[in-house]
Amino acid sequence: MRAIKKAISQPRYAMKAFGQRAKSFLNYHLKDGFSSYPETISSFLTYRCNLQCSMCGQWGVAGSSRELPPEALKSELSVDTLKSVINEVKFYGPNITLFGGEPLLYRDWATLVSYIKKAGLRCNIITNAMMLEKYAEDVVSLGVDEIIFSLDGPREIHDTIRGAEGIFDRATTGLKAVNAWKEKKNCRTPLINISSTIFETNYLYLDKIVDVAEDLLASAITFHHLIFLNHQTYAHHNEIFTRQFNVTCLDWRGFVRETLPDIDVEQLLNSINNLKKRTRRTLIHFYPNLTDAEIRQYYADFNFKPTSYKHRCISPWMVAYIFPDGTVRPCQSLNYVAGNVKENSFRNIWNNQKYLRFRSVTKKNKLYPVCYRCTELYRF
Repeated sequence: MRAIKKAISQPRYAMKAFGQRAKSFLNYHLKDGFSSYPETISSFLTYRCNLQCSMCGQWGVAGSSRELPPEALKSELSVDTLKSVINEVKFYGPNITLFGGEPLLYRDWATLVSYIKKAGLRCNIITNAMMLEKYAEDVVSLGVDEIIFSLDGPREIHDTIRGAEGIFDRATTGLKAVNAWKEKKNCRTPLINISSTIFETNYLYLDKIVDVAEDLLASAITFHHLIFLNHQTYAHHNEIFTRQFNVTCLDWRGFVRETLPDIDVEQLLNSINNLKKRTRRTLIHFYPNLTDAEIRQYYADFNFKPTSYKHRCISPWMVAYIFPDGTVRPCQSLNYVAGNVKENSFRNIWNNQKYLRFRSVTKKNKLYPVCYRCTELYRF
C-alpha cells in the first residue's frame, strides 16, 4: 500500500523504479548472485553531523560513529570522484540519495546535486533541516526532487530527542523557507516527505506529529517502528557473519539495548489505527506496515519475526551504498565491503566476486539475526 500511494504521488519515478525492480527480482530468482544495476545509489557524503539524536544508530548514546577514529570521521570523497560515479551510471537512470551524517555539511553538496540533475537523474536529500533556511533557494533552484526530513514530535518532544532547545523551530523555519521559494519560483519540487521514528518519548503524540507534517505541506509522513535488538541477538549475528564473511557488524552496535522499549503497545495501536482511518491531505504510512498482532510482538519480544512479510531480503540486488571513504556496501549496516570507488569503477564493483558471493550466500541464508529489525527487509 505504501508503494502504491508513493507511485500515485510520484508517477514518473514509480514507472522507472518498477522497471528496475522487475529486472532485479528476476535476477534474484534466476541467477546466482548477479544483478542488473541498482534502482537506488545511496551516497553517505559525510559522517559528520550537527546533532546527536538519542535514538540514532550513528550518533546516539551508543552510536557506531562515536567509535570511529578521528581520521575515519574526517573522510569524505571528492566531488570529482562522485561525479565519476554519476558519469558511469547515468545511462540507466538510477535514483541518487544523499545522506550522512548531515549531507548539507558536505562542502560541495550543491555542486554534486547540480551535476546529478544535469545528468537527468532523480536526487533525494535526507536531512535534519538545520541548515535548510540557509540553502532553501539552492535546493529549489538546483532541482532537488525530494527532501526527507526526520521529525520526532511537536516542538518540545523533538527538541528533547534531538538534544537542545530551538532545533524544532530552526528546522521547520528552513522547510517553510523551501516552500516559500517553491511558490516564488512556481516549482513543484522538492517534495517534502517526513520520516518519524516511533520512540518511547513520542509514541503518544503521533497525531501531533501529523499536524506538524501538514503545517509543513508535506506530501507524506512515514512512521518507522523503532529499531532495537539485545546483546544476545547482536552476538549471535556477529558469530554467523564472522564465520561467513570474516566481518564484524559494528554498525548494529548503536541499536543494542538492555531492555525492551517502555511503550504501551495498546495505546500505540490505538493511535496507529485512528490515524489510518482519518482522511488527511498528507499521506500517512507506517513502515513496516505490520499487523496489530505483529506490532504487539515487535515491542514485546527481542526475537520478533514477522508473519505478513517474506523472510528474505533482496535489497542487495536493488540498492548500493557508497560511504565517505569510497567503500561500496551491498547493505548499509552489515559492514561488508565489496570494493572502493577510489580504486575501481562502480560498474565493475557492482557484480564483482565479492558482491556475487555476498548475494549468493545471502540468498541461501535468506536472513541474518539482525535483519528482522532492519527496514530494508520490508522495502521490496
